This record gives sequence, C-alpha cells and structure tokens, in this order.
Amino acid sequence: MEYRMNDARQKRTMIIGAGDACKELLWDIARQDSCSLDVVCIIDDNQAKVGTLVEGVPVVGNRKKILTAVSEEGIDLIIFAIPSASIKQRQELLQICKETECKLQTLPSLSQLVDPDASIRLVREVNLEDLLGRELSQANGKRITEYLSGKVVLVTGGGGSIGGELCRQIARANPSRLILLDIYENSAYDIQQELREAYPKLDLVVLIGSVRNTLRVDSIMKKYCPDIIYHAAAHKHVPLMEDSPHEAIKNNVFGTYNMAVMADRYHCKRFVLISTDKAVNPTNIMGASKRICELIIQSMDAKSGTDYVAVRFGNVLGSNGSVIPLFKKQIDAGGPVTVTHPDINRFFMTISEAVSLVLEAGADAQGGEIFVLDMGEPVKIADMAENLIRLSGFRPGQDIQIQYTGLRPGEKLYEEIMMDDEDLRKTSNNRIYIAKPLELNVEMFYETLEKLKEIAYDEESDIRGAVKGIVPEYAIREEEE
Repeated sequence: MEYRMNDARQKRTMIIGAGDACKELLWDIARQDSCSLDVVCIIDDNQAKVGTLVEGVPVVGNRKKILTAVSEEGIDLIIFAIPSASIKQRQELLQICKETECKLQTLPSLSQLVDPDASIRLVREVNLEDLLGRELSQANGKRITEYLSGKVVLVTGGGGSIGGELCRQIARANPSRLILLDIYENSAYDIQQELREAYPKLDLVVLIGSVRNTLRVDSIMKKYCPDIIYHAAAHKHVPLMEDSPHEAIKNNVFGTYNMAVMADRYHCKRFVLISTDKAVNPTNIMGASKRICELIIQSMDAKSGTDYVAVRFGNVLGSNGSVIPLFKKQIDAGGPVTVTHPDINRFFMTISEAVSLVLEAGADAQGGEIFVLDMGEPVKIADMAENLIRLSGFRPGQDIQIQYTGLRPGEKLYEEIMMDDEDLRKTSNNRIYIAKPLELNVEMFYETLEKLKEIAYDEESDIRGAVKGIVPEYAIREEEE
C-alpha cells in the first residue's frame, strides 16, 4: 500500500502506536480520493514491532526515536493513535512530542472507535486535558443513578457550561422529569434540542426565567414540586462583576436565597449549590457573593427539613469564558496569547468529571455540608498557554508571543480550596472531601442579609463594605474602597 504521493500540499505525518487504531487510520487514509496526510513513519514502544511494516509504513523505533525521526523525515504532523493509553502514558509521550515543532493530533478513546469508518473523522486536536498529568476522577455512577432515578430534578442555569452538563448526566440517570431553568433563551434552546435528540423519552421541561423573580420561581415550584434542585445559576465572571458589584449580589446572593426559600416552602428533598474556590478568602465580589451563598445554605439547613449542601470546586476546562477557548482563538488569530501574570495558577477539572462528582456528593449528602472537590495540583496558566501553542504546531515566543497583561481587578495569583479554620474530612470517594462549616449566628445573619438586600438595590451604595460586614475575610483592594 503506497502513501507517499509526493504532493507538496500533504503533511508529512508520524503515527505513534502501531496497533489496530493505526491500521484503521491507514486504511481510512487509503480509502480517501485525496488526503492531506502523507504517513511516512510509525513509532511504537513494542520492540518486536520495530523494523516491521504496518500497511507498508515502517515502524522506525520507540519513543526515544521520536525527535530524531521528526528531524530526519521532515515531519509536520504527529498523530497519537493509542486510544487505550492511560493519562500518564499519554502525558509522557506528548511531553516528548511537544519538544518538536510539529502539530499534534490524537485519536479518541476506544469507545469512540467502534465505527470502523470513524478513525480519520475522529482525529482531533490535542486538548489540554491530555496534559493535566492525572487520571480523570471517577464518580460512583451506580450510586448517582440510584439516587436520581425516578426523581423530579430542577437545574437552574441549565443552559450554562456546568448546568448543561448537569442536565446531560442527570438525563442519563432516568429521572421522572428534568426541568431546566435559565434566563438566556438561546443557550436553553441549544441544550433542549440536544437532550431531545439524545433522550427522546425524557420528560423534559425547559423554562425561561430569572432566579431573582420571586413570583416566577414560586409558580414553577408550585407546579412541578421538584425533589432535587441543582442551583448553578450565577454571574461568574470575576472582572465583569468587579465593574457591576450590585448585580453580583442581586443575582448570586438573592437569586440563591430566593431558590433556597422556595425549596423549603415546597418541601424539596435536597438543594445543591454549585460554589467555587473563589469563595475562600475572596479578593473579588464574585467570590464574596458565593461565600454568602454558602452561608445561606448553612443557615437554611439549620431550620428546614430540606437538605441543603454546597459543592466547591475550581476552574473547569473549556467552560464558557474560560482560558482555553480564549487561548485557542488567540492562537488561530496569530497571537499574542494573553496571560495576566507569569506565576498565576489555578485548579482545573474537566466539566464532565466535576459534574459527576457534584452528583455523587449530592447523592451522599446529609445536609449542611460544604463538599470540596480535590482537583489535583494547581496548574500554571503560563505553562498551559505555552503547551497549547506547541500543541498547535507553533513555537512560543517565536511564532506566537505570550503577552503578560497584569492581574485583573479582583484576581489573585492562586486560589484556595478551604479556609484556615475549616477541617477537611474524607468521604468514600478520594476526590470528595467535606469542610467543617464555621459557626454561624443564624438570626444575626438574616438581619444582615435583609440590610444587604436594601443596599444592593441602592445603586449608589457601598456594596463592598456591606459585603465585608458579612464576609470579614473578603479582602477589598484599596482602589475599590
């Protein structure tokens, strides 16, 4: 079988992995009337395969040969074709590949290769989660299904990144009804169409409305009486909320309070708040608002038959407004890639693993807990930018520049998952911990909350000072005072 068509438009290609996935890919290339790939060599760590041919293409060596072969063969593109590889194995090989100037692509998992004609169509760009350096967290799927099956479940903010993934995973667990509530009709429509196609038998209700609208929420709760609420609706963009702090409090704090009160009124069994690591020792109004939301959950649980819990985690890869889509756009535009500070780091999870752990935490909740997800080691944003530039086939600092723009309003160099006085205890899942709630004077808290509401709707008020009165660990920047 001949692949070398000597067409200047073709990319000289190396495949890593000489197994069945490699064969499928080569067969698929051969079936194409015209193909931009000229496969010239294969790499495999199985020494018995070195020196052999796979569909006419030589296996030239193991991973130690990658850099040499790239140079000798003038490789433009490397395709990683070991779908069964672990995250650790994938990382080790990709760390070698990113030292080259080649563009990197990868085949998906084995479960996605059941279609024998899918290989060339499923070759995708290397995603940065391939380089996170840890196995993806595993939730107890059976426990989640048992918990959600037959339940009426309401997801607020269901059209967003986290809310949408909550809806997808909940739909798989066979609820008796899934209710999606969102203020943004376009995102709600998109997830509605997706769920209808994927789960045609699902009793799906998609509603437009704001969690701040008491009458709207009351009518929804009265009509549908959900067993479980996942509250994901929130303003989350830190710099935007720094410029509109009153809106952060109105939506995040009083939207949460509104939903929490209605959950109690209509005897909802469980209320799960999606929180954030930015709620810990917050330096911005968004984080401080989410800390107040956690206090609302704690206070409501103390007086209600509903179980109220919060799940706290950091950044999710690929969510709306996150750094990865921004970096990809900037790379596609030729740069520069903008990073706020060379030392800034963040905790990262994929959307799917974060949501699966949220669902498991909700299933195991007793009421009053703040669940904290273990997101592994923090990752430097500058390293992510540099890696993504390399994985796109460019050289950082040469083809694509990295530009440091300075910390944005309310942004800190690193995030924390717990406050100094919180003790973490383990659960049955080594990725889920429970933070010991701090002591709270519930009566005094509600008094300050009422005052905060008045201040929030006075657009000229000192909203940050009022928030600090409730969240003393909130650090207000001097220029904001």
